[in-house]
Amino acid sequence: MRYGAFIPQGWRLDLIGIEREKHWDTMLGVARAVESAGFESAWVYDHFHTVPVPSQEVTYEAWSLMSALAVTTETVRLGQMCTANSYRSPAYLAKVAAGIDVMSGGRLEMGIGAGWYEHEYLGYGYEFPKPSIRIGQLREGVEILRRMWTEDEVSFDGEYYELDGAICRPRPLQEPHIPIWVAGGGEKLTLRVAARFADYTNFGVTLEEFVHKSEVLAEHCRAVGRDADSIIRSTNSDIVIGTSEADVAERLDRLRAHYEPYLGAERANRYVGRLVESHLVGTPEQIVEQLRPWVAAGMTYLIGYFQGAAYDTSGIELFA
Repeated sequence: MRYGAFIPQGWRLDLIGIEREKHWDTMLGVARAVESAGFESAWVYDHFHTVPVPSQEVTYEAWSLMSALAVTTETVRLGQMCTANSYRSPAYLAKVAAGIDVMSGGRLEMGIGAGWYEHEYLGYGYEFPKPSIRIGQLREGVEILRRMWTEDEVSFDGEYYELDGAICRPRPLQEPHIPIWVAGGGEKLTLRVAARFADYTNFGVTLEEFVHKSEVLAEHCRAVGRDADSIIRSTNSDIVIGTSEADVAERLDRLRAHYEPYLGAERANRYVGRLVESHLVGTPEQIVEQLRPWVAAGMTYLIGYFQGAAYDTSGIELFA
């Protein structure tokens, strides 16, 4: 198993109560805790408005964080789960990513998906087309990324994008290119894109969903003549870990109180209930047992969101 962890950036209401001038120190502190604990990678989300409800709380932008973390960490790999293809032109994104890969010493991961958060699309003036169009844009976008990182000049005449002699210098340090994670479990379109282009995939809220979508991905791989085992399958999970069941219960109570002013008591209770039902919650020994069937199903890379990490990194350390 390989492990990554998310860095709090505000999107999930996870910097509340921390003074603005201390936000960066907090985020960097968590990133360095993840690095020193031995996780392979640190991740951020690519969003502009908070969830589960849009609010006036902060959300730090993903690629500016990539740049900052590239020069303030040393060994941990850096990813986004996942970049919304619609928010930046693929050629521009390729250029940004290549520079960050060089600045980080070759530690960048490219997580990319079709995008989904309509509220921020409309808020920022982006068109929000139907899923088939967004995934068509994703397919072309991923192809452009790979070509920008491996070819001297790129011309592209697609349905959604056109390039005429685009040059990407510097090239990324990683060969043959920055690893590409195609995130999302859409069975007819997204997983077909993954079968063609992905080095990694990321899907599956539940074990049953992960198993099913793994089978669909394998079918798409057979259709394009690719070995499905050449694609690393990952998933994300929230993690609440404690030294004892009483410690876990106390952490869940703190989490419920954290969200209640924004969601109301009923929704906050449901949110915590869903965590217990569908995510990794328990003592280290209990979480090991929860992970075993995932590993047996072929999930070999877990990216954990440690609830409350901005205020207390002990869960990261305990998990490690």
